[in-house]
Amino acid sequence: MTYLQIDALGRQAASEIGAVLSTIPQASVESFCGEILGAGTIACFGGGREGLMMRALTMRLMHLGFNAHYVGDMPTPPLGAGDLLIASAGAGGCSTVLAIMQVARHAGARVLIVTAPPAGPAAALADGAVVLQAQTMANEAAGAPSLLPMGSLFEAAQLVLFDLVSIMLRERTGQTAGEMSARHTNLE
Repeated sequence: MTYLQIDALGRQAASEIGAVLSTIPQASVESFCGEILGAGTIACFGGGREGLMMRALTMRLMHLGFNAHYVGDMPTPPLGAGDLLIASAGAGGCSTVLAIMQVARHAGARVLIVTAPPAGPAAALADGAVVLQAQTMANEAAGAPSLLPMGSLFEAAQLVLFDLVSIMLRERTGQTAGEMSARHTNLE
């Protein structure tokens, strides 16, 4: 029996993630950062494993000193004018994501979406979008298959993108890594 080698798998996965990130227009990332910098309260949301990536973004925004929350957590305040919802809809827009986007828009908040299909319903509803040209569970059968299973390429690209965005935001706000670390929980 032949077993797959972790180093070869890792190189392939990293290459796939890098290929996705290389397709993101710099202007959309700059706009994403600008929306965050201009927001009062920031709420993040995504379903399933995308929700985990959105929680990771929420944490990094908190480390940077932003008033960031995850939708559904009890201390999440209401959104209104001057606030921002950042949602994830890898497949283009499930009903829960679309409903939360509509509530945020109705309240006067701006809405950003991180998605794969640029013309999906979530992108149409959002004020801005970052499009990750990555395989999701919805398009697994189409195109060249990813090594990573069941939409994980989209999620992995999100995680790396969000940490890169946090580096860009840290630079724009003039913070140090030490200042970010000082905001990390001590209750571990």
